[in-house]
Amino acid sequence: MKIKKYLLALLISGVTLMGVGSLSAEEDSVVDEAAVAAATELALAPAKAAYAAGNEMAGDYLALLEAQGEYAYAFDFFVISMLWTVIAAVLVLLMHLGFATLEAGLTQSKNAVNIMFKNVFIISIGIITYALVGFNTHYPEGDWIIEGFLSFGGFIGDLNADGGDTFGYGGVELAMTGFGDFIFQAMFAATAATIVSGAVAERVKLGSFMIFSTLLVAVAYPIVGAWHWGEGWLGELGGGDAAFYDFAGSTVVHAFGGFAALACVIILGPRAGKYVDGKIRPILGHSMPLATIGVFLLFIGWFGFNGGSVLSADPTYIGLVFTTTALAASAGALAAIAISWIFLKKPDLSMSLNGILAGLVGITAGADAMGPGAAMVVGAVAGAIVVFSIIFFDKIKIDDPVGAISVHGVCGIWGTLAVAFFGGASFMSQLIGAVTVSLAAFFFAAVVFYALKLTIGVRVSPEEEAEGLDIGEHGQECYPDFANSSR
Repeated sequence: MKIKKYLLALLISGVTLMGVGSLSAEEDSVVDEAAVAAATELALAPAKAAYAAGNEMAGDYLALLEAQGEYAYAFDFFVISMLWTVIAAVLVLLMHLGFATLEAGLTQSKNAVNIMFKNVFIISIGIITYALVGFNTHYPEGDWIIEGFLSFGGFIGDLNADGGDTFGYGGVELAMTGFGDFIFQAMFAATAATIVSGAVAERVKLGSFMIFSTLLVAVAYPIVGAWHWGEGWLGELGGGDAAFYDFAGSTVVHAFGGFAALACVIILGPRAGKYVDGKIRPILGHSMPLATIGVFLLFIGWFGFNGGSVLSADPTYIGLVFTTTALAASAGALAAIAISWIFLKKPDLSMSLNGILAGLVGITAGADAMGPGAAMVVGAVAGAIVVFSIIFFDKIKIDDPVGAISVHGVCGIWGTLAVAFFGGASFMSQLIGAVTVSLAAFFFAAVVFYALKLTIGVRVSPEEEAEGLDIGEHGQECYPDFANSSR
């Protein structure tokens, strides 16, 4: 609907130039039909003239335009939107490199190969399972097993069947082809499992994690995601202005992954030596430069994550979303720096990095629904929350090496609720949505992970943990030239 308003302005201006003029409110539907017809003729006219003059290539282009039917006037918008969608998909893919380097940097060098391997597996299994079952589960198109709550789809098939070069797939509101829609959404699918990867790092069995992450991305994420984005019960909650609103997934992606991670960490237990005699013993990451690179890769990729969620090249919302995303991330960093400096007595780099991510997670639910000032407030609050949340979980002996539970889980809920405060959504709808998705993720992860614990086990042996998962699970070292180092 947002895009139609933008295009209608172009239509009306074009029709006015042709002499149709403005009509009364009662004749709005006539204006729309007349505008579309007139603008379509305007779009076709140059190609028709060129073809009539003997330009054979113009004939091919004319046929392409005519295939758009009533949307011929907006074909350029369709092409640009499709191009932006696949660029955004690549940016979201870049985020997985960011996750890999961030997690590796914040953990010990003896586990770096294991971290990288898990991230290679997660994105690969995420894309494949999203094609096999995930996409059509995520968007059931009315094909529910339990109406609005449970669906399970099959293979994607030919997503160009409704028009690979036309608006046949989604019209003006979803200005892309079916394959464009798939590849963008597929890059999201593995994110939840990547969040869990960092939280359980340095002590989880590789095989158990691979089974768990496959089930999470193939089954749990698309089913829960369908509640909101697949027109399930959550998408219908409240209705109108009271509907649950989660633009790019503060809850549906980030809180989902964060609370799945919490369940796994509780079952898995802390790393050896982390909590000794009632005291917290820091286990330092081996490469803060690597962690910093990871966060900036995530920052860059987030412009695709949020910006691509506009689902077109609508100029009004892409610029706004980029701006609110950048402001929230920056405010989150500054708030985390200030809070950590006050309470930890030193400016903490890892907290500032998590502050950036907290701001990004916080703004994701309402990046298109609030202005610059509100975005800075949302980001700053998220940056403050993440510091206290990380300290809190450490005090209750929930060992999360990278702060994923706090960044994605806690700040994901905050970002979702913030849309009620700054974006006009219903507080109760936002609360219900955030809580139910988080609980669903937590209980799914708890059941699956505990079942794995009872069967094949989820934790490596104490000896393997001490030696490092790189040797025990992979038989190789990340830094062989420095094998004798203490870290």
